[in-house]
Amino acid sequence: MARPMNVLFLMADQLAPHFLPAYGHKVVKTPRLDAIAADSAIFDAHYSNSPLCVPARAGLMTGQLPSRVGVFDSGCDYEFSVPTFAHYLRANGYVTVQSGKAHNIGADQLHGLEKRLTMDICPADNCWYGIWDEPDRTLDWFHTLKNVVNGGVAERASQQDHDYDAAHAAERWIYDYARGNDERPFMLKVSFTHPHDPYVTPPAYWDRYRHDEIDMPITTFIAPQERDAHGQWLYSHYDRGEYEVTDEDIRTSRHGYYGSIALVDDLIGKVLDALKAARLDENTAIVFTADHGDMLGERGSWYKMSFYEQACRVPLMISLPGQKGSRRISQCTSLMDLMPTLLDMTLEGGADNLVEPIDGRSLMSLAAGDATGWADETASEIFFEGVRAPGMLIRRGTRKFVHWEGGPCSLFDLAVDPHEHNNLVNDPDCAGEVAAFETEVRQRWPLEELTERILLKQRRNALVFKALMSGDVTPLDFQPHDDASKRYYRGYGNWHEAEARDFLRFDQ
Repeated sequence: MARPMNVLFLMADQLAPHFLPAYGHKVVKTPRLDAIAADSAIFDAHYSNSPLCVPARAGLMTGQLPSRVGVFDSGCDYEFSVPTFAHYLRANGYVTVQSGKAHNIGADQLHGLEKRLTMDICPADNCWYGIWDEPDRTLDWFHTLKNVVNGGVAERASQQDHDYDAAHAAERWIYDYARGNDERPFMLKVSFTHPHDPYVTPPAYWDRYRHDEIDMPITTFIAPQERDAHGQWLYSHYDRGEYEVTDEDIRTSRHGYYGSIALVDDLIGKVLDALKAARLDENTAIVFTADHGDMLGERGSWYKMSFYEQACRVPLMISLPGQKGSRRISQCTSLMDLMPTLLDMTLEGGADNLVEPIDGRSLMSLAAGDATGWADETASEIFFEGVRAPGMLIRRGTRKFVHWEGGPCSLFDLAVDPHEHNNLVNDPDCAGEVAAFETEVRQRWPLEELTERILLKQRRNALVFKALMSGDVTPLDFQPHDDASKRYYRGYGNWHEAEARDFLRFDQ
């Protein structure tokens, strides 16, 4: 009987597909990701279901739109009893492991994972919550442009420490698994925090690029008053007049971002090398994606938190064992589709194991080149800080509709307008289409009830966080445990047997 396949799930943070060679970028260097892409299904219209870390990752894990499980911003938890793909895999005989960034909020820091190998780089407390009751308040944790004007070279940064730890822990776990006697297949998720800002990179990665070859944004600075309401809010809160961003700052920040992508590529290479050395590569599927993108100076905008393509579209590559050659997938997909995809990939009966309906759909048929019956559409949400009321996106075919409750909406045809310069929402020829999208939005999202849920969650978070930070601080951060009594040889049992067991050796 064939052994069930393993899954190596690789994830970057704040990586737009626009900056990968597999998606056409001419400057960035990612030889290890290029090698994965050469034998992968590559998804060209893959979206984050909410372009912010915590809700995006909740959607990925649960297969649900983030609002469905009550995750509206980066201060929101979701119930421990909501099934994730880790729960399903673990319940069906997989060992489920994560190294690196999880960014779970609240008391449940596992959500179905059997093991987490490292601590998180982000807080697990509910400190980064939106405050719609005070829409003009500049939040303490909100980005400024400091990370843009301070981009460049850094010998070492805490994010680099985190990602080196994540890669090393994953390597060590792979070798421990190969030397051990656990017969279960594995799902190992390795999640890096790069190329998330700050836009700094070590000298070795900076030097992989000539500074004069770093490309500049396609769409130059757009004055705040010419932006949509959401864009104006973002601009007013991260451009507070402290910093003047020059063209050189933009090029330098992009240079640092490209260096950080190369760093992630090298670390992915270390994990892949360990997988091959342990002879696990031939029966391991590889999935690579990110939680959201980065505007990186496009339109004069930075970071994520918007519905523009560079902020809310993410890469996705799926490579199955033995796959040769690549296939491009043009249909619309999103992060919440990965949960049922992993089930279809690994479990007998696949998504038939689900105990409840989900929003996501398995991508396995698309990956195999069969789009029969696939509804070419997906959705995303913005319910976090940066808005005063709900924002929703529906992508259908090449058309992309954005609804801002109480504000101007937008409609773009990405086939002829990939940089979203021509808003068709007021075009008389599109009036019927816009009306149909508006009707659909109100059918899919009960806006009045949803707004009340969001406001209640924010008010709860404000109170609970104040309490947690009063008196003795009681953080919820995950604390990794490495049992030293079981590592190496501890002086009991037969030393020769222990030494032989710790070898990873294959007969030649």
